Amino acid sequence: MDDPLAAALGEGNPFTQVPIEITVSVGRARPLLRDLLMLKRDAVLSLDRKIDDPVELYVGERLIARGELTELDPADGGGLAVRLTEIARINDAL
Repeated sequence: MDDPLAAALGEGNPFTQVPIEITVSVGRARPLLRDLLMLKRDAVLSLDRKIDDPVELYVGERLIARGELTELDPADGGGLAVRLTEIARINDAL
C-alpha cells in the first residue's frame, strides 16, 4: 500500500477495534457559584450558544469536528444525532 494511513488502519490492526468516546459540546455556562448552589429541579441554565449554532465534537480535549444537531427518524429509534459539517485534519485544529 502506498498510503501509510491506510496501511496503519488495515484489517489486521487491532487498534481499529478499540471504541473511543466522542463528547459533543452544545455550549458553556458560567454561573456564579452561589447561583449554581441555588439550582433546583426544572431550573434553566443559559448557555453561550443559540439553538442553531454548530456543536463541537471532541476526543479527549482535542477538537475533531463541528456539526449540527439533528433528530433521528423515529423508525431508526429517534433520538439526537450530529450531522458533520467540518472535520479537522489530523495535523490541524479547526
